[in-house]
Amino acid sequence: MTGLIRLLKWILKAAVFFVLFAFALNNQQDATVHLAFGQQWRAPMTLIVLVAFALGMVVGVLGMLPGWWARRQRPAPAVAVAPQAAVTAMPASPPPDGV
Repeated sequence: MTGLIRLLKWILKAAVFFVLFAFALNNQQDATVHLAFGQQWRAPMTLIVLVAFALGMVVGVLGMLPGWWARRQRPAPAVAVAPQAAVTAMPASPPPDGV
């Protein structure tokens, strides 16, 4: 069963790779990104999409940092300790004869 799941995962990864590869091959023409103050950046469309994706990931991680930092600085909650079960004392056995 695990062999089948591995195979399906491999096929899915290969399909995603080939779709992205086809996208890159079909979008090799230059595109222009108009930035602030009249600046322009000309690059292949695939590179522009890749840079936009990477910048989006960076902005997302930076947006999540304050929450992570707050949770990390918070003291750990006290762990409730369950009361121990009543332990019945076993009667001491008498010492062996001759001692």
